[in-house]
Amino acid sequence: MDVALNVSSLDFTSGLAEYLRGGHVIWAYALLAATTAPPLVPNSVLLVTGGVMAAEGHLNLALVLLVVAGSAVLGDMLIHRSGRALSGRVLRRMQRRPGRAALLRWAAQRIQRHGVPFVIAVRFLPSGRVIGGVAAGVMRYPARRYAIGAGVAEIVWATYSVGAGYVSGRAASNSFYALSLGLGISLAVAGIGMLAQWASRTRERQQSRAAGEVARPSTVVAASLAGATDSDAFVCPTGPPGGQGT
Repeated sequence: MDVALNVSSLDFTSGLAEYLRGGHVIWAYALLAATTAPPLVPNSVLLVTGGVMAAEGHLNLALVLLVVAGSAVLGDMLIHRSGRALSGRVLRRMQRRPGRAALLRWAAQRIQRHGVPFVIAVRFLPSGRVIGGVAAGVMRYPARRYAIGAGVAEIVWATYSVGAGYVSGRAASNSFYALSLGLGISLAVAGIGMLAQWASRTRERQQSRAAGEVARPSTVVAASLAGATDSDAFVCPTGPPGGQGT
């Protein structure tokens, strides 16, 4: 019992799982949407429980996936919009927080270089949803392209998160199993994301050393180093480097 309490404390929304089961169907969909749209809200247990309820016939699986993925994309677009609207303030704060500035530079450079594929990939890194969205907004990355990348990423995320509960009926009668499964999925994806990030950085360092080149700073970095406060001074190029479309 103590172990279960310790596990559930890592996901503070896990206590809502019983309300998800015992409430009205509309309440269940609303709860899934409300805990998915905001960033940095751990709701893995609720998503697994939603999948279980769909397997039991209490919820419609397609509608659960639509609600979860749709609310996540809505949250992503709000992050992007906030980064765009508050870009000058974000750049000023970057100068006072080197750690966060480095993350924003890293994301901005890769959005410039890779476009939509990176928007998809960054979603699965720890805090990547916020970092990628803010960086894309600050650098004026087109909202339509960002929405495409966010949409693909959230569909994949919703599918495996809800699908895990749908496939595994054991969670229907074992709440601790649901907790463990939900948190296990989150930790596994975060671990894979961190490994991919490490591999990417290692490969880029090796390529840079071999070519004897220094990475070109992104528009976000250039603007911050120049002390720009006007957000129009660091607009993302209309197309990615090299003329390739995303």
